[in-house]
Amino acid sequence: MEQSQVKIEKILDNIAKVMIGKRHVAELSVVALLADGHVLLEDVPGVGKTMMVRALAKSIGASFRRIQFTPDLLPSDVTGVSIYNAKEQEFVFRPGPIMGNIILADEINRTSPKTQSALLEGMEEASVTIDGETMILEKPFFVMATQNPIEYEGTYPLPEAQLDRFLLRLKMGYPEAGEEMEILTRAQVSPPIINLQSVMDIEDLRMLQEEVKTIHVDATIKRYIVELTNRTREHRHIFLGVSPRGSIALMKASQAYAMLNGRDFVLPDDVQYLAPYVFSHRVILRADAKYEGLTSEDIINEMVAKTPVPVQRLVNHK
Repeated sequence: MEQSQVKIEKILDNIAKVMIGKRHVAELSVVALLADGHVLLEDVPGVGKTMMVRALAKSIGASFRRIQFTPDLLPSDVTGVSIYNAKEQEFVFRPGPIMGNIILADEINRTSPKTQSALLEGMEEASVTIDGETMILEKPFFVMATQNPIEYEGTYPLPEAQLDRFLLRLKMGYPEAGEEMEILTRAQVSPPIINLQSVMDIEDLRMLQEEVKTIHVDATIKRYIVELTNRTREHRHIFLGVSPRGSIALMKASQAYAMLNGRDFVLPDDVQYLAPYVFSHRVILRADAKYEGLTSEDIINEMVAKTPVPVQRLVNHK
């Protein structure tokens, strides 16, 4: 487990060479990658979302693809298209940008739901269907989608079915004054991302992803996750609670977070820390909650604080 933690630390240290601050965003992005999940990054333009994803891709030696979502983007622009070759008298498939390891789906809420759904099968099934033929996507397959806040002009909310496919929803926020000073200093010279080297290969990452599945989740932790999930379904401010897919997502994220911290077992602290990131985009609030100015994060945090924490002593399982 110590060797795995060292490998993960190398990724985070490598990302830190190009990302000033935002350590928690890098950690949670790596957690999603290790748990074989995807990330929805919601924030204003220009805070370093693209740089974050590129640094992650370079750190693990993976192929990076970027999809700029616009109102006129078609599903075939994402998945690929078959073009007739007159010389060879046959159709030739040209793969779309989804055929990569690390995918940046930039400003996903600026395009139509039909085009948004082109990512759905790939994110859920790790495959895409084109002209009736199913193509398996190479692992690792990791999507980090960015979206502008809904109140920005020209943005459209993602449907619930699409939101549920994301393991975590994160926000970067603006940098601190000192961090922004360092960003200005670095911008005077060659961007660090150009010279960033990989610290592991894809096979190493696949091994880490398999190791995450072996992290022990005690029965008390599973009951704790189920209790948190059930409370979202009964909360007076929540119209639609978290589905069983959300329970599974919280467990997988907790396993990856435990490994990031050098443990082979999950603690209640892991579940508490990750619950707002896993649950907040999976609930639909009632109108009275919005009227009172409450956010899904506020409600999830309050719910976690009021839910009894398991007290059974957990032991290291090796």
